[in-house]
Amino acid sequence: MIKTSIIIIGGGLSGLYAAYLLEQAGFKDYLLIEAKDHLGGRIQSKDEIDLGATWIWPDLNPELMKLVHKLNLPYFYQQSSGEIMFEKQRNQPAIRISSSSLETPSIRLEGGMESLILALTKGISVDRILFGHQVKEITYLDDRTLSVKVKDHLGTETRFGCNQLLLATPPRLSANQFIFDPPLSTTTLKHWTNTPTWMAPHAKYVAVYSEAFWKQQGLSGQARSYAGPLGEIHDASTSSKHAALFGFFSIPYAIRKEMEATTLMAHCRAQLVRLFGSLAAIPQSEYLKDWSEDECTAVESDWKNPAQFHGIAPENTPNQCIWQHRIIGISSEWSKKYSGYLAGAIDAAEIGIEQVLSPVKYEKISEIEP
Repeated sequence: MIKTSIIIIGGGLSGLYAAYLLEQAGFKDYLLIEAKDHLGGRIQSKDEIDLGATWIWPDLNPELMKLVHKLNLPYFYQQSSGEIMFEKQRNQPAIRISSSSLETPSIRLEGGMESLILALTKGISVDRILFGHQVKEITYLDDRTLSVKVKDHLGTETRFGCNQLLLATPPRLSANQFIFDPPLSTTTLKHWTNTPTWMAPHAKYVAVYSEAFWKQQGLSGQARSYAGPLGEIHDASTSSKHAALFGFFSIPYAIRKEMEATTLMAHCRAQLVRLFGSLAAIPQSEYLKDWSEDECTAVESDWKNPAQFHGIAPENTPNQCIWQHRIIGISSEWSKKYSGYLAGAIDAAEIGIEQVLSPVKYEKISEIEP
């Protein structure tokens, strides 16, 4: 068994930021395990356009903005000026409504949100990251050692030992995909499985054009629709490279999964034509990302019984003696302040690393189950 002090499961924003904070503190005895062959988790960019996490709200996310400035990441404000298209029914013309001046300004990063991932990766030792290994089992051996069994793409199993484990995977995903020995308590398991995973039931469609023709019509690129297939649409243009529109699907995955991607995109193009005119019919390129099909994001319950993300975070460590403070949840869903948002990943990771590096203040916790 290969031993290290801390294991981080998941190479999304929270896992990478946790590794970055450890490096900043001069702590290098850790290992980050990522199931995929790349980093980023629910952050994914194509042609500098985000297919996953997209926005930062400077006024609401000061800690995340502090990191953006620290890493010297250039950004631009989300385009929102102009009227919004509203579509009630497919057989009725869409109407124009004025946009709200009270909307909280949001920003997007130049190069897409992946620029944040790339910047954090530069501050992490390459030999501390293990790609292409799926965690299968987490076992309590003794007061000093947890055993983590992983399997690579060829089916080869390896065991790693650690003192503490940071779960940079969502609570529901962790409860469904990892075997805990001994099992998690009923209370902890219930809290984890009842916490929806942000983005898990959703899918995004992006259409890239040669110009932002909707602006010439006095439109913001935003739309709301009860007709679908996209329920919410935004301007996805970059500051200089691309003009684009993107939308969130309103039809559930149970229906989406029965349709070919080409068919889904054809319906999306038809909707954009209804809303923005004939110039929307032939994009230069288009992308479809269905997060319900991502096994590192969604489980069956995410799309079989989709629930509105409630933003109520479970406790970030199990309430059992053997697991408490040995396993610490650091994905966005464990954040009490920004659960489900990018800022939540930063918040939860900072709290988790503080628990690891300054454990004394966290030792006294009430209601511990044996």
